[in-house]
Amino acid sequence: MNPYVLTILLSSLGLGTVLTFASSHWLLAWMGLEINTLAIIPIMAQQHHPRAIEATTKYFLTQATAAAMILFASTTNAWLMGEWEIHQLSHPLATTTVMLALALKLGLAPVHFWLPEVLQGLELTTGLILSTWQKLAPFALMIQVTPTINSPLLVAIGLLSTLVGGWGGLNQTQLRKILAYSSIAHLGWMVLILQFAPSLTLLSLSLYIIMTSSAFLTLKTNNALTINTLATSWTKSPTLAALAALVLLSLGGLPPLSGFMPKWLILQELTKQGLPLSATLAAMMALLSLYFYLRLCYVLTLTIYPNTLTATAPWRLNFTMITLPLSIITILALGLLPLTPAVTAMLTL
Repeated sequence: MNPYVLTILLSSLGLGTVLTFASSHWLLAWMGLEINTLAIIPIMAQQHHPRAIEATTKYFLTQATAAAMILFASTTNAWLMGEWEIHQLSHPLATTTVMLALALKLGLAPVHFWLPEVLQGLELTTGLILSTWQKLAPFALMIQVTPTINSPLLVAIGLLSTLVGGWGGLNQTQLRKILAYSSIAHLGWMVLILQFAPSLTLLSLSLYIIMTSSAFLTLKTNNALTINTLATSWTKSPTLAALAALVLLSLGGLPPLSGFMPKWLILQELTKQGLPLSATLAAMMALLSLYFYLRLCYVLTLTIYPNTLTATAPWRLNFTMITLPLSIITILALGLLPLTPAVTAMLTL
């Protein structure tokens, strides 16, 4: 893609998200979401591959449907209640419609079916943008409308997403689909605690972005798209393979890695709010996700890909990829747990 065109598209991507962040009026927020969607579509379709075009079409249709639902809900609220402000969303029909539309934009269960299929058709860099940056604008709106949404609805969507995210990834061999189901499960944890502690949702979102970025960049560096190709990572770069296994365990939420912090604090807060059953169900569903992370770790560290070479490392050219962003993000994805007391102190301020 032409660098100038790419610069314009990435600038529009940033502009759409910032516009949604800064808006207090539904029409302005809707415009930001639309700019965001229209900017990423050419980036998704740049491969000129039938799979990429199919993924782009599916993404466009789902996002257009969600945007139309948001416009319908905000217009309904303005018609019935006389308010266009995001904070003044008060009619039950409008609040429920907006919640479902934002769930569709994010890929939350039960409207998650597009996310694994779309992510599977994209290259890893575009998939990283879709899994991280594209979640920010809908989450900003969701945090603003949360006080008016029915609490059991949010808890139900959160628990269902953690279940679907764990269950759907069990039988997958494609790494992008596994990361898509991982995304659904993590978003479920964020929605679960959204109404009780929005600050914890933001903490979870930040750590999710760090860990997912590290996972995508590691797979891109190894040029791995399936579990079978992941098994060759050890001969290419043993250090990166060991770190990739730790990043996957961090995504699974194992201590003493960074991913344990949000799960620990969310379970603690749910128990404080008098929801021990929801906390227990969420913890049990996290075990499903942990299983497929452990499966990937097993392939990475304990299997050797069958080949006919007697040498331990295959012949390869000098490595030219820039690895500084990957190094920084991996350190953050693995070593933030000791900062938990400082984080909890900041959250209680």
